[in-house]
Amino acid sequence: MRYSEMFLPTGREVPSDAEVISQQLMIRAGMIRKLTSGIYSYLPLGYRVIRKLEQIIREEMNKAGAQEVHMPMVQPTELWQESGRWEHYGKELLRFRDRHDHEYCLGPTHEEVITSLVRNDIKTYRQLPRNLYQIQTKFRDEVRPRFGVMRCREFGMKDAYSFDVDEEGAEKSYEKMFIAYNNIFRRCGLKFRPVEADSGSIGGKYSHEFMVMAESGEDAMVFCEKCSYAANLEKAEVACPERKEIYEDDWLSLEEVNTPNVRTIEEVSEFLNVKPQDIVKTLIFNADGQQYAVLIRGDHEVNEIKVKNYIGANEVELASDEIIVKATGAPRGFAGPVNIKIPVLVDYSVIDMINFVTGANKEDHHFKNVNIGRDFQIQAFADFRVVTKQDNCPRCGTDIKFARGIEVGHVFKLGTKYSKAMKAGFLDKDGQEKIMIMGCYGIGIGRTVAAGIEQNHDENGIIWPMPLAPYQVIITPVNVNEEDVMESAENLYKSMLAGNIEVIFDDRDERAGVKFKDADLIGIPLRVVVGRKNLAQGKVELKIRKTGENKLYPLQEIVQQVKQIIDQELQYSE
Repeated sequence: MRYSEMFLPTGREVPSDAEVISQQLMIRAGMIRKLTSGIYSYLPLGYRVIRKLEQIIREEMNKAGAQEVHMPMVQPTELWQESGRWEHYGKELLRFRDRHDHEYCLGPTHEEVITSLVRNDIKTYRQLPRNLYQIQTKFRDEVRPRFGVMRCREFGMKDAYSFDVDEEGAEKSYEKMFIAYNNIFRRCGLKFRPVEADSGSIGGKYSHEFMVMAESGEDAMVFCEKCSYAANLEKAEVACPERKEIYEDDWLSLEEVNTPNVRTIEEVSEFLNVKPQDIVKTLIFNADGQQYAVLIRGDHEVNEIKVKNYIGANEVELASDEIIVKATGAPRGFAGPVNIKIPVLVDYSVIDMINFVTGANKEDHHFKNVNIGRDFQIQAFADFRVVTKQDNCPRCGTDIKFARGIEVGHVFKLGTKYSKAMKAGFLDKDGQEKIMIMGCYGIGIGRTVAAGIEQNHDENGIIWPMPLAPYQVIITPVNVNEEDVMESAENLYKSMLAGNIEVIFDDRDERAGVKFKDADLIGIPLRVVVGRKNLAQGKVELKIRKTGENKLYPLQEIVQQVKQIIDQELQYSE
């Protein structure tokens, strides 16, 4: 492609409303333009990257036995009412009515549509398993779109759905997709990790996120360098400690203490002259209308996702002041487990504690020397807290590491959440009616591109991995007004096109410095510079964007050298 013919409006200034590097560089590099809040147009350079990613995805999905379909973005309310999500999905679901007053939504995901599609045409176990995927536009009415295409309202997604006759088959389908996802992100040339994750509003019992490692990532993750364990922060487990022997002779007498206006852990610690780890917080949660008390050591934080999953509730939230007073008899800040009338769940951090401090369920009062078993009974010990750097790997017991990443893909074991609600059944080999077991597998298209930029950039611009680069080479003649320079550059351009090399010919009448800056900004992996001085020696300069390395090559050898580097980079990613 000749640069002079390209729609490639680059810019030097950082956009004032761009919050993250990828957003800044995608705008400056002429990849995207904002239409309205959370909605972007992809310009030719950006769309070439999108298409390259989609091609990698298609090849790996097809290799794994999935088949591509295309489903409508507009979905009728009846399907969402069948699944039960019409009332529960939230305001992110954009709902509207047509001229006949029928209600619809713009699809944020396609579980309902694919389940309806399959149940109508698959009737017997002989037609299973099946895995169907699409690459299509979604819409989620985010309350605060941000970070450019990483968290926008309209976005591209690859979503796949598997259907199996039993759990064993569903496990095989999940494993195929897990392998395919590893292949996809490896072929993109990205550094990534699959991590255990919560299934969220999609549902299901088991899932993994695929995280592109980046210091700017909005998601925290933990991983073990000795074994394969990795999880995002909300899913990261804390192993149950080996419980020590507790002797009742060590228990001190329960003591009620007046603590006027002392509510927080810091205030209680200072007032009673104890450490935060000697205090047990009692947090009151409202779970689908039922209240629970969750106890945790004073220097730790409760993980609400773990509480929700343990209880098995649809919705869990910290109780309001009114509910706290009703459940404990005291205002917020004085809750405790002694004489409380709701179920008590206790985090592992409290399992060996004795003679600890809690609220007294009485305004301006706390208890000292509280002990489990004597002063209150519990429903269970479990893992309810946010993991810390002091914790060990729950699998092998060694140290864990913290890192930041950007979620670009997610695979779920859905089970029968949708197939049961929507009656997606089949006849087994004995003629018995069974419910299909489902899986769900998504990749954010624009989000993956943005994550690649967050991971691969410098002060000069983007550094594309070769598999995602919009073009592999840019030919830069130093002076377009010198006939021999332009003739050599033109011949190189034609030779590279003939060799199926994706190349930009920067034929603009601009200063060499301007061209070099644009080439670095848009991140083309290889730059061939044709100048009179080197050309007089029969040579041209090759610069590798990733390393900054510059080297002279004979003009006759440069095309072969470029092809060799491209082949090596692409082969390495595979």
